[in-house]
Amino acid sequence: MNKNTQLTQKGYDNLKEELTRLEEEERPKVAKKLKEAIAEGDLSENAAYEDAKDEQGRLEGRIHELKQILNTATIVKGSNGNKVAIGSTIKVKGAKGEKTYKITGSGEANPTEGKISYDSPIGKAFVGHKKGEEVEAELPAGKKKFKILDVS
Repeated sequence: MNKNTQLTQKGYDNLKEELTRLEEEERPKVAKKLKEAIAEGDLSENAAYEDAKDEQGRLEGRIHELKQILNTATIVKGSNGNKVAIGSTIKVKGAKGEKTYKITGSGEANPTEGKISYDSPIGKAFVGHKKGEEVEAELPAGKKKFKILDVS
């Protein structure tokens, strides 16, 4: 992943904490599991060894991914309260009522918590617009219109 990832400071800090936890806590646990499985002998039919190797592969893959993201990340300060940007919290009104969203980097998005990525279809529709403006988002369920009630 050579793409420059845009993150809020909180999102960057969360990924940094995850990386530290994986390297300092999870990696030694997996190494211990591998050592114990190897001690059982005959690795050709050792399910514990295969499981530990799979877990190690997933763990090292995630560690590598986090390092890539953190090394290429740009920390975005957010908006000045005028235009929607990464880091903005917005209140919008749509056909189904009012909702509040936090515009985040793609690695921080969690729609169930109201955190939407700036590069998602709905995020793209809001970024750059101001309070009071109406926007139209092309969503999988079709076009939806929203009015931006507040930007902070």
